[in-house]
Amino acid sequence: MAKEQIAVAELVLNMILGKTGNTRVDYFPQKPDFPTDAPYEQSFERATPESQGISSDLFAALLRELDASKDTEMHHFMALRHGKVICECNFAPYSKGMWHVTHSMCKSITGMAIGMLVEEGKLKLDENIYDIFSEHVNVLSKIFRPVITVENLLTMTSGVTFNESGIVSGNDWLGSFLNSPVNGKPGTEFQYNSLNTYVLSAIVTKRTGETLTEYLTPRLFKPLGITKYYWETCPKGITKGGWGLFICAEDMAKLGQLYLQKGNWKGQQLVSEYWVEISTARHQKTQNDTYGYGYQIWMEQRPGSFEYNGMLGQNVMIYPDMDMVLVTNAGNKELFQDCIMLNIIRKYFPADYHPAEVLPANPLSYELLKRLCGELENGENMNRMPSESRASFMHRGWKRNAVSRIKDPGNKYSCRIFRPAVSPSGYHSFMQVVNGRTYVMEQQHIGIAPLFVQVFHNNMTDGISKVSFAYEAGIFCVSFTEGEVTHKLPVGFRKAENGCVDLHGEHYLVATLGEFTKDENHVPVLKLEITFIEECVKRKAHIFFHEDSEIEIRWNETPGRKMILEGLSSITEELSGNFLYHSLLGDKNITTELLHRLMEQTIEPVVQGKLEEKNAFPTE
Repeated sequence: MAKEQIAVAELVLNMILGKTGNTRVDYFPQKPDFPTDAPYEQSFERATPESQGISSDLFAALLRELDASKDTEMHHFMALRHGKVICECNFAPYSKGMWHVTHSMCKSITGMAIGMLVEEGKLKLDENIYDIFSEHVNVLSKIFRPVITVENLLTMTSGVTFNESGIVSGNDWLGSFLNSPVNGKPGTEFQYNSLNTYVLSAIVTKRTGETLTEYLTPRLFKPLGITKYYWETCPKGITKGGWGLFICAEDMAKLGQLYLQKGNWKGQQLVSEYWVEISTARHQKTQNDTYGYGYQIWMEQRPGSFEYNGMLGQNVMIYPDMDMVLVTNAGNKELFQDCIMLNIIRKYFPADYHPAEVLPANPLSYELLKRLCGELENGENMNRMPSESRASFMHRGWKRNAVSRIKDPGNKYSCRIFRPAVSPSGYHSFMQVVNGRTYVMEQQHIGIAPLFVQVFHNNMTDGISKVSFAYEAGIFCVSFTEGEVTHKLPVGFRKAENGCVDLHGEHYLVATLGEFTKDENHVPVLKLEITFIEECVKRKAHIFFHEDSEIEIRWNETPGRKMILEGLSSITEELSGNFLYHSLLGDKNITTELLHRLMEQTIEPVVQGKLEEKNAFPTE
């Protein structure tokens, strides 16, 4: 196994064994609080869809279908035509003007920086990266290394085997990349690898003495009026480049509009027109029915269109022939470009669709569109259980007193939940009964943050040791004690309530939605959905209150088990045949299936807790 695979395997093993805390990568808090009071600069003009040649009915139908899809979890949507915002919708609990993780969408911004360096004469595309970073390459590598050019990094054709999994293997990502094996001949085969983009960021620092963020601030962010953003760095202080950027949806739209305008912004050429043209041309054929790849930019289905694309639904779609830009933030169940969300959007803007320059005003349709957006943003009309999206209820045609099923891996704890709604008076009495109760958890390896957040930000849990409940001044709160910090979260029962969690000095904004119910055995259940509104993930918990003063918590997260297991599939296959991990797990007959089952139970754990002071919990 390669070094990075061993590191991932070690991380997986620690999760399975319930070990919390450190990884091989040094942790340091770097996430700032969202700058709520910072002024927003250079907002786009707003206009009706009809004034820009598109009907309000089209956008209403598109938003309804996106919201109804069981595989789509929309957070933000924005559409521009002729440089004006003609549709914007923020799906509860994601509020307007909040920054959002972009994942790989920011690769396209790193590509812009490389174009600027080339224009300034500080870099050439045919330069060998081993010459640029000669001091990081060992003697043998210098002798046997093939030439890998800057352009190979831009087109994802470096062939370097050190990829995304390497971010948990240690602090020196650049050195590991430069000294890793190379598959095939560089420049010949498309192999998507976020570390290619990270090295592009390192090149910016090498040639300018500035981080990528410092380099782009006066050249891109400030001219565009982008003030609310932050971009994570690696332990060595290099901007991650290929991921780790948080930015607002309207600022994402500015970056799309910039390329729609051939790199020109208010008369200033921020990115050369030549670079815009060459970076948005198809340089590589890609797999999985996608449309090709340029320089850190994906081609789109519509002829001449292209896209900045990030996993789970972070996209800026640019349609030059329609003079349009579309922006999405989401937490979908699919990773990249060939996904249900984008296919829905493509259906509404097919190659043979050509909007008019202007349509007759339609006040009724426009008002209905605004009302729909208001309902989706408000969230109170969603009428849903926290464990299921509104879309999935619409998809199945369920109603609030329908029967649903909760499952854990293996169905060991499967049970049927009847009548998910409890009357308002029942809510009140339930809150009064649990008020002041604290439960000590028997298994202390679960964190308030989803695994997705922990791994991507190298901010691993200390484990939840206690869970407490309080009902004061009409506000119901659930508190989770994790390490030395207690996260007190107000819970909303018709609309999610905003709160904040402190993860080792990094503050993450959350919104918590709850519901009280009873299972078929009349065991009281509290369902919680904790949304990390700066991220694209949610933490879910079903808390069962038993008569013997014990609780059982069934944890889940979304996107969750299926996606995490797909990402770990190659590692778990190797682990199942590795004698070292057999011995550590105490079983020489570990199979891939069993390892997956162990991981499923790690991703969707069931834990128990006991009341600090014995006091039987009434069932009626």
